[in-house]
Amino acid sequence: MEALRDLLEQATQRYNTVAFIEGDPISVPHRFERLQDREIAGFWASTLAWGQRKAIIQSALRAMALMDWSPHAFVVGHSEVERKRFARFYHRTFQPTDALYFLAFFQDYYRQHTSLETAFARHLQPGDTTVERALIGFHRDFFNHPWAPERTRKHLPSPLRGSTCKRVNLFLRWMVRRDSAGVDFGVWQRIRPAQLLLPLDMHVERVARQLGLLHRQQTDWRAVLELTDALRVFDPEDPAKYDFALFGLSAGLELK
Repeated sequence: MEALRDLLEQATQRYNTVAFIEGDPISVPHRFERLQDREIAGFWASTLAWGQRKAIIQSALRAMALMDWSPHAFVVGHSEVERKRFARFYHRTFQPTDALYFLAFFQDYYRQHTSLETAFARHLQPGDTTVERALIGFHRDFFNHPWAPERTRKHLPSPLRGSTCKRVNLFLRWMVRRDSAGVDFGVWQRIRPAQLLLPLDMHVERVARQLGLLHRQQTDWRAVLELTDALRVFDPEDPAKYDFALFGLSAGLELK
């Protein structure tokens, strides 16, 4: 147990550094200083976060360019004509229909609220040990429109459907985790780092199984809970920090 703890801590320290940012999708929200810009850029980049990281970053930056590099101002103030800039926006299976609905949701939301944090945190209840209820509530609100495309649901899954919810858990890690390393932003206060869940992708899963941290055969929501519980043994206040270790060890990242 101590040997495993040491391995995870050392790998976390190695990869949780500013050198990690440049080649990772989190580099996109790091281009901005304003809270709302970081939220929108981060949500967009994390939503596209599957496939090669270089391609993810390129697609997310293309979206930011279409927003004139001012995502919050564009989201709040854009017209129907300006929204059509995204009529040819594609990233793998993320298509214009999905992009246009994302923009419609964000415009409606940010015209009423200051921060996207509220969209998640308002669903939590005292005593919640994870963000599960926040993810379920946000998913319900996000698609609570009669014009919500059914196809867009696959880009923002829910724990109720058994999904790992990898990309939204990644986004929450970016917004909630706070330390001195300078990678994650730690700008949200109403969700605690202890409540975060691991963004479970193929890289993290492979190493977690090799290290004996994950035994469930299915790669689903229950696997996310199992892995996060295993990591809480080593740091109950910040289990998601080990995402850096598991992903970095699997991907064999070479950092400057």
